Amino acid sequence: MPWIDGRTVPPRAQSAHQEAEHLLRTLLASPRPYRYRDFGSLVSLGHYQTIGQLMGFVASEKFRVEGFLAKMFYVSLYRQHIWALYGFWRMALDTLAQMLRRQTQPKV
Repeated sequence: MPWIDGRTVPPRAQSAHQEAEHLLRTLLASPRPYRYRDFGSLVSLGHYQTIGQLMGFVASEKFRVEGFLAKMFYVSLYRQHIWALYGFWRMALDTLAQMLRRQTQPKV
């Protein structure tokens, strides 16, 4: 799908989410042109390392995050996805299960 200056929309979950929302709005109301907004990327590089770049987060500029702050953004974004897919209670139970399991899993 075209995005900016002939480039296509990147194949990411955020793109699919925005396209699904656009499709739903188009089916329920009058069609509007699709507009992709890039909010950035977060990548988990293991249990303790995360790095990312957020777009439009601070004064419409790129904002690089890494370490603990990036990990918190990553975990909260993951929990939002679980909530959207399965609902609040399943997300809450999954979070609790992760906390309990973390205490019993060996650290590698």
